[in-house]
Amino acid sequence: MSTIDKISEWKQKRDAVILAHYYVRDEVQAVADYVGDSFYLSKVAAKVDAKVILFCGVSFMGESAKILNPGKTVVMPDMLADCPMAHMADIGRIQKLREEYEDLAVVCYINSTALLKTYSDVCVTSSNALKIVKALPNRHIFFIPDENLGRYVASQAPEKHIFFNEGFCHVHKGILAGDVVKAKEAHPGAQFLAHPECTMDVIALADYVGSTSGIIDFATGDAGGEFIIGTEAGVLYELRQKNPGKRFYPVGQGRHCPDMKRITLENVASALEKMENRVELQEGIRQRAKEPLERMLELGSQ
Repeated sequence: MSTIDKISEWKQKRDAVILAHYYVRDEVQAVADYVGDSFYLSKVAAKVDAKVILFCGVSFMGESAKILNPGKTVVMPDMLADCPMAHMADIGRIQKLREEYEDLAVVCYINSTALLKTYSDVCVTSSNALKIVKALPNRHIFFIPDENLGRYVASQAPEKHIFFNEGFCHVHKGILAGDVVKAKEAHPGAQFLAHPECTMDVIALADYVGSTSGIIDFATGDAGGEFIIGTEAGVLYELRQKNPGKRFYPVGQGRHCPDMKRITLENVASALEKMENRVELQEGIRQRAKEPLERMLELGSQ
């Protein structure tokens, strides 16, 4: 029996649904029931009927699914698949800024641990960060943990006073302006599409700035036939699936997240069979982390 057949068989036995982020391996995206960015997968995780959620992504994604689905079993193919940025915020600084600014709102990128979410007022994704920050009544915003996304939001919302954190995504920070210029020179007819986790000098070179799903939607709807892609290279699979007649070029050799690439067909099949890599959270943390996630789903849908 092939690994794909095993996945199909165990998925049925476990009454499981497979969620996969755009950054995991092509073959894993191919077997998933739902593929998307963090915001889309958060909405799916809140609504699925299956007893088991197998989350093909990194740890904060599995935590978010468990926060929103306490009665379901959430399983990860690899418990070591983590996001370094998800830990890059200082709780002490959050508390200090709250003491200094009465109207402070702590806006927490969903790419964060469940613990950091408990110190936040609302979560956001790259898809809805600007919309939600603008919708908040608060003028003072502490944006955690990603500095680059925070700076992009600040550039689009000058009416807000945003404090920046020192966190970053190593994949997007590794996309360099010089490499973008070289890619533009090599493909003069191509538009450059950048993720807002990139640094501001890279964003300044972009023809479009948006989330992973936004990049896919733009490239699919645009009349152009060539695009330079400024995000994790896993998105190329979906771009090529939806646009077989268009050409897509990564910046440099392409940036890859080693944690996302830990997810394989073999450990997907093993996780469904053995049900060992279960996401568990203390109920107090889960309850407190649920509030900013639910507020995100509420504000993001308006």
